[in-house]
Amino acid sequence: MSLRAALLALLTAEPLTGYEAAKRFDSSVGHVWNAPDSQIYPELRRMEKEELVEGVQVPWGPNSTKTRYYITAAGEQAFREWMDTPLDYGPLRDAAHMQAAYFEWADAERSRDHLRRHIAFYSGMLERWRAAREEILDHSQRTIAARLEKFPPEAHSRIVAYKAFAYEGLIARGEAEVSWAQRGLELIDSLEAED
Repeated sequence: MSLRAALLALLTAEPLTGYEAAKRFDSSVGHVWNAPDSQIYPELRRMEKEELVEGVQVPWGPNSTKTRYYITAAGEQAFREWMDTPLDYGPLRDAAHMQAAYFEWADAERSRDHLRRHIAFYSGMLERWRAAREEILDHSQRTIAARLEKFPPEAHSRIVAYKAFAYEGLIARGEAEVSWAQRGLELIDSLEAED
């Protein structure tokens, strides 16, 4: 996935300023695609040059303006093309599982620490993903609310179902990672008991 596709996805719900896009990014597509603000603003400007979005100056405060970006027909077409293109899965790079494969080289307590950190990370992500899924289902998530206002009621169940489905996959992945790390802690204990 590219940052461009993530921004186009956001803009299919409603026009946004760069600031609004950066804020919404974190609570929406940011759960599946990470990008700092320093990448979002330049990408929006590039997309404007390529006519995927149109930037319109809007009042912002008493004496200033901001650019609000609207997705164009070309932007919608680019997003549809990206959505219709099968993903090419790249080579897997997973440092946590690589490290676990060689725990015999590490101190047992350090290995436990690695696994506890893995559990803490995925437990935190699970909280975020579950909360995001609930906000999608109850329509309180800002981008979902905007999307539901924009599209006809007969499209609402599909919109919500697909977004919830994506988070269900993230939740299942997180649960599997926590379970795997917990089994790793048990494995370390059992191997130490043998020695």
